[in-house]
Amino acid sequence: MSIVSWPESLAGTPAVTVIEKAMRRDRLGHSLLLHGDDLDTLAIVAQAIADRLLNESPDSRHFLPEQHPDCFALRPAGKLRQILAPATRELIGRTQVSPTVGRRKVAIIYEADRMNTAAANIFLKTLEEPPGLTTLLLLTSRPYALLPTIRSRCLHFRFPASAVPLAHPGLSGWKTDYQAWLGRLADGVSGSQAAAEQVFALYGLVVRFNAILAGATAEIWRIQEEKLPPELPEEEQIAIETGIANGIRQKLFAEVEQATLAFARPRLTASDGATRRALIGAVGQLERCTGLLSLNLNESAALEDFLLSSLRFWTKR
Repeated sequence: MSIVSWPESLAGTPAVTVIEKAMRRDRLGHSLLLHGDDLDTLAIVAQAIADRLLNESPDSRHFLPEQHPDCFALRPAGKLRQILAPATRELIGRTQVSPTVGRRKVAIIYEADRMNTAAANIFLKTLEEPPGLTTLLLLTSRPYALLPTIRSRCLHFRFPASAVPLAHPGLSGWKTDYQAWLGRLADGVSGSQAAAEQVFALYGLVVRFNAILAGATAEIWRIQEEKLPPELPEEEQIAIETGIANGIRQKLFAEVEQATLAFARPRLTASDGATRRALIGAVGQLERCTGLLSLNLNESAALEDFLLSSLRFWTKR
């Protein structure tokens, strides 16, 4: 009897229905590629699948997936957050032994796109000759960063984000002050003192943004850390915490985009051509800065770059 629920927004969707039906018929593929925009959602889906596969018998003791002796995890490690060849070999070795409790084994590869070339080639051999009664779950938000030969040997399931909003007590006030700042720019900034005030306000927004990011990351990491196995190596813990921070900053930048659109929408209905041009420029710049985050650009530098560009886009001339 499973106790790990599907994400509420995904229950009953075609992907979940197909997976559940395949498990009931004992015909689930040996390798599944679970991909989507939100790694947290993918992790919940993987846990739900593992729970159902590993706890088949209602008479046996029920383990949560992360505590089950036949459930193995492979995560990026270190500050570079890579999956390396030695860790991949170790995982493969663990999947090739007989199950400890039930008749199945499950291996979850978090952020599979973080495999380096050597690890990916080692893992490919396992996909070509998978261990018996072992299900491999590959999680990624960048499926096309995987080797084509790995993708071709997996069943693909895409899952949209669970749409869980980022909750932080300072976020609502930050967005209100950001929109007020845009309003002052759009109304016109005249004189060197007024211009200086808007620049100071800009850097105030950057500082508060960083505080929100740090606070949200610390809170989510505190909750996540309690769920991790105690024997997890420190380098993997660092990689998980870094991954959490990356996910939160992506959500924060999405909140900035929504706040920008909300500010511009009433002005657009008035056929304001200047607002339309400013909005197009701002959204384009925000997308560019967000893309640079994946290349390890510091979030402070990315937000500063965006807000400095916003000074130019929105200031009434």
